[in-house]
Amino acid sequence: MDMPEEGGASRHTIPAIDRMMDLLAALEQRAEGLSITDLTERLGLPRTGVYRILNTLQRHDMVRRNEAGAYLLGRRLLTLAAHVASQASEIDLQAAGQPHLDRLAADLGEGVKLSVLDGEGVLVLATAQGRREYALTVAPGQRMPIHAGAASKMLLAHLDPDDLERWLARPLVAFTGRTVTDPRRLKAELTRIRRLGWAQDKGENAPSIHAFAAPVQGPGGAVVAALSIPFLAGTEPARMEAIRLAAIETAAAVSRNLQDPRASRAA
Repeated sequence: MDMPEEGGASRHTIPAIDRMMDLLAALEQRAEGLSITDLTERLGLPRTGVYRILNTLQRHDMVRRNEAGAYLLGRRLLTLAAHVASQASEIDLQAAGQPHLDRLAADLGEGVKLSVLDGEGVLVLATAQGRREYALTVAPGQRMPIHAGAASKMLLAHLDPDDLERWLARPLVAFTGRTVTDPRRLKAELTRIRRLGWAQDKGENAPSIHAFAAPVQGPGGAVVAALSIPFLAGTEPARMEAIRLAAIETAAAVSRNLQDPRASRAA
């Protein structure tokens, strides 16, 4: 069957899907979300049409509505994104990492996160909930500050110099007194993180929350994600060391799974 001529491509598309993609693109550009009125004005579509598209997308968890009535991108998109090729290889970070996250959360009792860096910053891609008393709740889909937190610093530490400079040229907000906002100081810490092979958060994003993170490497050895374990400030040193070692060991296990999927079946 011959492919249609490029000039006639519009005859072989579905207008309703085009409108849906325009709506998702509009939501992508506004992290705080958009109301139906905003979307109607931006897209130049009838309010009833926008309402129907939103209802359909919400039913499939592709968008969600917050308490203020604004619509935002939904968590179903995370699942789809996790199956997209990454680092030019067909690696599925969520599928490769989730069994390890679940096992670690069950054994350690703490919540566990797998985070990645995309065009908007740090995204929590997959999580597992801890069952230990006072274990911190973690949820996929969260956006974390690019410069504050163990996972964020781990991901920054493995960027190439040009990409790192672009991120550090942005305003670095101080969330607590421990947040590093000076690019030179932050780069010095990133150098130390690369040397140690793990990162630590001592209350940079929230005073009561600390964390350890370790790198997850894909095929070829590139760092494609960070595995982190948040815990409450005041945790005993022996417990903190157990958490740090668990993060390093589990990140290495996820890396082996990404580099050789047969490793997970053999475990």
